[in-house]
Amino acid sequence: MRNLSKILSILIIFCLPNTIFAEEIGAVDTVFKFFGPDNKIVIEAFDDPDINNITCYLSRAKTGGIKGGLGLAEDTADSAISCQQVGPIIIDDKIKLNNKKGQVVFQKRTSLIFKKLQVVRFYDKQRNALIYLTYSDKIIDGSPKNAISAVPIMPWH
Repeated sequence: MRNLSKILSILIIFCLPNTIFAEEIGAVDTVFKFFGPDNKIVIEAFDDPDINNITCYLSRAKTGGIKGGLGLAEDTADSAISCQQVGPIIIDDKIKLNNKKGQVVFQKRTSLIFKKLQVVRFYDKQRNALIYLTYSDKIIDGSPKNAISAVPIMPWH
């Protein structure tokens, strides 16, 4: 019984949704559900945790119904992203060097255990721009749906 308690505790911690620096801006209903919340498209905003003055806006599908209301439904892999420069940007050398694999700047669980929405940042040295890629992964079989947003680094007056 003691081991079962430990396993359940670990599963609960592992399965909790992890919204890192995200703020819900709004949502629109897409499918009416008699029981539980409706299916929605949710708009969230987050600031790049490593680069001041970059804000990204994500839209993503959120499954409703009884399972969705309890946090047990798997959301679809549909999402879109738009990132903007909102002030002066200073990029340190660490970000410029970590270019080919990118750096995860945001994650959110979209199913109970195996699936999450991620945003990865890349630096394009030749064009002096930051590229943000959003995609949904699933440990079992992956997901090819993705979207990008480019932020050219411009002087700020």
